[in-house]
Amino acid sequence: MKSAVIVLSGLLLATPVVAQTAQQKAGGAVQSLSASSASFVKQVAISDLFEIASARLALARGSDAQKQFANQMLQDHGKTSADLRRIMIERSFSVDLPSQLDRKHQAMLDKLNGTDGEQFVATYAAQQVQAHQDAVALFEGYANNGDLPRLKQWAAQTLPVLQHHLEMAQKLGPSQAGAPTVGTAPAAK
Repeated sequence: MKSAVIVLSGLLLATPVVAQTAQQKAGGAVQSLSASSASFVKQVAISDLFEIASARLALARGSDAQKQFANQMLQDHGKTSADLRRIMIERSFSVDLPSQLDRKHQAMLDKLNGTDGEQFVATYAAQQVQAHQDAVALFEGYANNGDLPRLKQWAAQTLPVLQHHLEMAQKLGPSQAGAPTVGTAPAAK
């Protein structure tokens, strides 16, 4: 739980740094992202924020399998957040990464926070399936049609990890709540 707070705190504190560091690296000349790339980046950041926040709840309230899954989500989504920031800095792109959830994800988190016991187990499982279906579609779309080669490459490399998360999430339902279902995600290249 303590590591989850540290990861989330790091994400929130590092967000404004992306634009500043990119500007400093380029000597004041920062590049703008296209609308589609900016949208992708912001959606990824929000998705990661949701995964981290919901994982923190799962560590406290979820089944044993969900707690194991949540630890994996903290690790993997912390990594995707760090990778995304690094790419933005390396390429000198100015983008304000969200530090808060959008309405949709906040409503999901609020709903999850209002549950416990079997209701939590069922809600968390359903939300994780939906969130990872959305993430897979988002990354597939950008990997196939994105306009920034380095970001396309990263989306394609990250996609197998997200697909594995989806497979794991599909096994988190109440009927499998006590079953060991979580394995190690394939490493992103």
